[in-house]
Amino acid sequence: MRRKHLLQVKLSDAQKEKLREAIRIFYLEERGEEIEIIEQIQLLELFENNLAPVIYNQALDDAKKWYLHMMDNLDADYYALYKNEQ
Repeated sequence: MRRKHLLQVKLSDAQKEKLREAIRIFYLEERGEEIEIIEQIQLLELFENNLAPVIYNQALDDAKKWYLHMMDNLDADYYALYKNEQ
């Protein structure tokens, strides 16, 4: 498996449509502005290209912290199984 493929964040068409609609609603509700589909797509692409990798990397860091914590627990649990030798 090539690492380059793991670093790319790709959204499905359904995800993009849902996020594009969320952008449209945000602009309408928060700013009172109706933005057209081209602007919605441009904003989504901006976020996808710039914000998604940051969130992805943070998720990887969080997963690593969780994994290391679980490995510490595994080590402690393993030694808890030892019997006292007499």
